[in-house]
Amino acid sequence: MSTSSDSVNYAKLFGFKSIPVAVIFAICYIPLCLWFIPKVLMRRTYVVFTVALFCVMRFASVKMKMSSFVDEVLFSIGFFGLLFGAYGLVLDRLALCVTSEAYYNNPLNVLMSNRKLFHLVLTAGMIMGIIGISDSTGSSPSSSGTTLRKASVLVFLILTLLQAYQTFTLVMAERSEDPKTRTQNLGDTIGARHGAMIFGAIAGLLLVREIYLVSTISSTIKQNKEETWYPLVALSELICVVLYALPGVIPPTGGALYPQFLRPSSVIISGADSVEKHEYIYCIERHNERDTFTTYRYTY
Repeated sequence: MSTSSDSVNYAKLFGFKSIPVAVIFAICYIPLCLWFIPKVLMRRTYVVFTVALFCVMRFASVKMKMSSFVDEVLFSIGFFGLLFGAYGLVLDRLALCVTSEAYYNNPLNVLMSNRKLFHLVLTAGMIMGIIGISDSTGSSPSSSGTTLRKASVLVFLILTLLQAYQTFTLVMAERSEDPKTRTQNLGDTIGARHGAMIFGAIAGLLLVREIYLVSTISSTIKQNKEETWYPLVALSELICVVLYALPGVIPPTGGALYPQFLRPSSVIISGADSVEKHEYIYCIERHNERDTFTTYRYTY
């Protein structure tokens, strides 16, 4: 004998009726999974891992009822990775700009650039969302669950606005520098040459996603209306992942933020052999939780 939950079409109830559209999006994530998963083993960086995990979760979600508890939890965790990855990459690249010293002279900017604090608040928002989903979609939904879900969405929006502000700062900082010098220092990939603009596009897409979710926060049915959910949420996420896949957007690992840039603090290199005919060594030094751009010149 089947239960009542077996006969309910949750996808249709919450506004998702076009299964072919969901399948198309899942298919789009297949090449992205094949692109990022091998890089998890090659690079072993947090950003690559989270983006690869996000692709796998989005591909798997088409096999679930779109309103199920598990799918909504994966939905929240996936965005966590996209936002935190963009936040970290923008800060890394901003630290390479000569003008970043002026940015960090502002105590508020120093606070907003605290990765541990950002990660803590983002984690708190995700946990509130998971608890809220559990309480509001269970057998006996509670008002506290709805409140926690709304609080979670607002936290994500605030952090997305913060990340957008830092991306704007990066764009302005790189515009004030010599493009030839930036290309020489960072490399000639599209991500190295146009990284600030690419991160700007990612920030804009994440912002569109969050503004839509906040504007429809009072109605789950309205929020999950496929005519708006797919272009403003699903498509925005997909484009973000495609931008992450562009060469040079996610820098290589092995102690380097970008080619010719060494990390972490107090990098000391002696001897001409170590620089391999390069006159300059560029590195990032960390002092008291701050990244400082330093140029070491060698004469030989």
